[in-house]
Amino acid sequence: MDTNPRPEAGYYDRVVSPELTIRVQRQRAKPLIRSAGVRFALLYAVVFGVSSFTLAFSLWYSTVGLLQRQVQDAIRADGTALTADYMRGGLDDLVTALHDRLSENVDGDRVYLLLNPQGARLAGNLDVMPAGINAMESWFELPVRRQGETSSALLRAYRLDDGSELLVGRDVRARTELRDVLSDGLLWAMIIMFGLGLGGAILIRSLFRRMMQDISATTRAIARGDLTRRVPKTGDGDEFDELAGIINDMLDRITRLMDGVRQVSNAIAHDLRTPITRARTRLEDASLHAKTSDDLQLAIERATLDLDGIVGVFEALLRIAEIEAGSRRAAFAGIDLSHVLHDLDELYRVVAEERGLYIETSIARFLPLLGDRDLVQQAVANLLDNALKFAPAGTVISFIARLEGSDVEITIADRGPGITAKDRTRATERFFRAESARNTSGSGLGLALVSAVAQLHNGTLRLEDNFPGLRAVIAMPGRW
Repeated sequence: MDTNPRPEAGYYDRVVSPELTIRVQRQRAKPLIRSAGVRFALLYAVVFGVSSFTLAFSLWYSTVGLLQRQVQDAIRADGTALTADYMRGGLDDLVTALHDRLSENVDGDRVYLLLNPQGARLAGNLDVMPAGINAMESWFELPVRRQGETSSALLRAYRLDDGSELLVGRDVRARTELRDVLSDGLLWAMIIMFGLGLGGAILIRSLFRRMMQDISATTRAIARGDLTRRVPKTGDGDEFDELAGIINDMLDRITRLMDGVRQVSNAIAHDLRTPITRARTRLEDASLHAKTSDDLQLAIERATLDLDGIVGVFEALLRIAEIEAGSRRAAFAGIDLSHVLHDLDELYRVVAEERGLYIETSIARFLPLLGDRDLVQQAVANLLDNALKFAPAGTVISFIARLEGSDVEITIADRGPGITAKDRTRATERFFRAESARNTSGSGLGLALVSAVAQLHNGTLRLEDNFPGLRAVIAMPGRW
């Protein structure tokens, strides 16, 4: 009987929705820059823009710099050759060399000027020394006027031994125009890259926002009580799909836990109602019909036994909850499980003989384990109790403990009715009892506790068919 019905329609809307609505309104009221999607998109745009600008600027700088170095190398070589002509034949040879160079200059980009010590022009295609040249053998980019036109030139001046001054240069108007073209190209490239970066940022933000909207819509539906909702996957197998899978796995586990809580509460109400009712009936009957103090004492003792069973169930539930919470890991220590299992074997061997059963034991001499001695002992004891409870008289119970690789494996197998494959998937649930165990004593918490102990020790509990009977295997990492 379901003593914990689902909340009435609209319950979650009344309880959860107001707070959820306020949170959503606050989120919408936040400045745009506080949006994770906007920040992510801006970060992408900034990184894309900086990297694109760095690449474009490096190309522009290397191109312009290469042209500058080529012009400087040509001027420096020209100056060195003219100075050598002067050293060989004086001003006359230098004047002749300048005339030859100007006559051979098809491109018309060479600039020369030779002044005697008094400042009078001796040769060249400039009339006067350009204003601004105030040092020898330094680089100057100045406007010059030649043949009635003004242009820009890169210049370098030399002082000769007799005090004469030689000016050597190149017209860089074409280079300036090329630099302007490159600068314009860089500007347009930056505009295009800015557009591409902005478009990419908007696209990334939309993808990010769509994914977050799916997650937000799913979590809002879950908060309203719709535990069936899941985050949709794109099917691309990317990180978003991986995140959606993780969230969906988490939601599946939450759903299972919620179902488990509901089933546990239903089972508690169902299983405990009978002993509580029986205890109440006995006490009520004794109060009305007991004729002697012995009758009253007997009724009280029977009611006490019923209540002790109820207390035992709650203690088992609390113990399982404590184990699943992991609080017992603080008591972990290195133990040799072999001694613990031998003690259990001696204890249960006597009980088995009284019931006409025989325990066939094989325990390794050394079974190292980092864990809680008492919990492992209780888990193995629960499995032995189950085997003794269901094994038919005259059969053998197998009790084996050994090292399998790096794991400690404890196997307990009986020849009883066993558990069907369908029921084995639910056998470790709290209060679950298979059809074959309906008429036997117990609360349905034994295997749940064993599974919790195995998981606490990073191990597993496997329930297998023993043909006939049940084989229960606890596997835990064996280490100190």
